[in-house]
Amino acid sequence: MRKNILLIGGSHGIGFEIALKLYSEHNVFIASRTSENLGNLEVTHIPYDASKDEIDTTILPDRIDGFVYCPGSINLKPFKALNPKDFEEDMQINFMFLVKIVHTMLQKLKNSDQASLIFFSTVAVKIGMPYHTSIAAAKGAIEGFAKALAAEYAPKFRVNVIAPSLTDTSLAGRLLGNEKKKELMDSRHPMKRVGQAEDVANIAKFLLSDDSSWITGQIIGVDGGMSTLNVN
Repeated sequence: MRKNILLIGGSHGIGFEIALKLYSEHNVFIASRTSENLGNLEVTHIPYDASKDEIDTTILPDRIDGFVYCPGSINLKPFKALNPKDFEEDMQINFMFLVKIVHTMLQKLKNSDQASLIFFSTVAVKIGMPYHTSIAAAKGAIEGFAKALAAEYAPKFRVNVIAPSLTDTSLAGRLLGNEKKKELMDSRHPMKRVGQAEDVANIAKFLLSDDSSWITGQIIGVDGGMSTLNVN
């Protein structure tokens, strides 16, 4: 059965890679600020900026079977260099805008036989890393929200969170901007490389499929072993 899958953010990075893996088998709707890169994909684009727009739900079908929220931030600074506004901004884009759009989509998700929702966290929530106070706080809120939502709507919804380590996308450009930086980041992971968008998209595709129908309320580390292995 072709599923109706909504990606919030899908014209770049991990979201785009997920769209690539899904569009030939499913009806994919991408709500994002831009449609660049989407020209060759048979998807429906909905202009949408999570920070200020109400999504045009009339473009969407009555039933949404899969939902993926991709917007996020990487705001890595010492705590002393952050102020409360930085925390508020990270919480807004990572968590509050997510809550808003899930609430808007609630009835359409309920119309599915069993909707699969995917959110994104970070390895830094599990293991604690310096300079991650703001982003780890925002992503930690996502993990708590996802588990509570999964419990409240089981078995109607499945809700899971993917928690990657550093992944080579434009969002991480400042951290991987030259070969020396990339080599350093590669070496920190037991698998001796940073993640690729495809690594994360493969898990998202699985979680959206019926092959994962008994998986819900999970925080799934896609992190090259970072969160569980100490090989250094």
